[in-house]
Amino acid sequence: MRLTVIAATGGIGRHLLDQAVAAGHDVTAVVRTPANIPPQPRPVRVVAADLNAPDPAALESAVAGADAVLSGLGPRNPRTEAGIASKGTRAIVAAMAATGARRLIVVSAAPIGTVPSPGNPHPPKHDPGDGFFMRNLGARFAGAMFRAHYADLAIMEDLVRDSGLEWTISRPPQLTDKPGTGRYREAYGRNIKGGWSVPRADVAHHMLAMLNRPETIGRIVGIAT
Repeated sequence: MRLTVIAATGGIGRHLLDQAVAAGHDVTAVVRTPANIPPQPRPVRVVAADLNAPDPAALESAVAGADAVLSGLGPRNPRTEAGIASKGTRAIVAAMAATGARRLIVVSAAPIGTVPSPGNPHPPKHDPGDGFFMRNLGARFAGAMFRAHYADLAIMEDLVRDSGLEWTISRPPQLTDKPGTGRYREAYGRNIKGGWSVPRADVAHHMLAMLNRPETIGRIVGIAT
């Protein structure tokens, strides 16, 4: 497949890049600083783009002809740098609409199902997959710490759902840098009960696996170990 990986040197994006190249895909990597891309065993096309100040022409060049676009876009520090997810995704969606690219898979976060947004002003108080601790303590604590980031992700999800594209939203819980195992749980439209964390490498593995699963189109998918 011809794949475009957004934020290809980020926490999840670097795993998407490495795994997509290893699987033999034809990859375009979108990054702010091309020099940060490590050597790859196969040629990778690199497009420089700052998603905080998106260049429409650069993004259209990056996604034109892609069979799928996979975005690991997010702030380096969610507590102090919220805003890039919605701003960058708005530009990605526009570039895909302009070039005819259709398949989009993005990373969000497990708590977003309970976060209000313009497109979902009255979300449920609890995610149906959350257990007792998350319902009563975990979600409240996380929401207080990452309120601005979660609000931005909720707007990003609105943009994706309203895009008219063949989209999938991945909602992992706490991300870790443990080695990927390829073994994780998933659920449609809800979080994973007792799923506290997941390696970034496994989120990337799951995103790539969903490319061959048309039943994930138009769905929000929870993932956790």
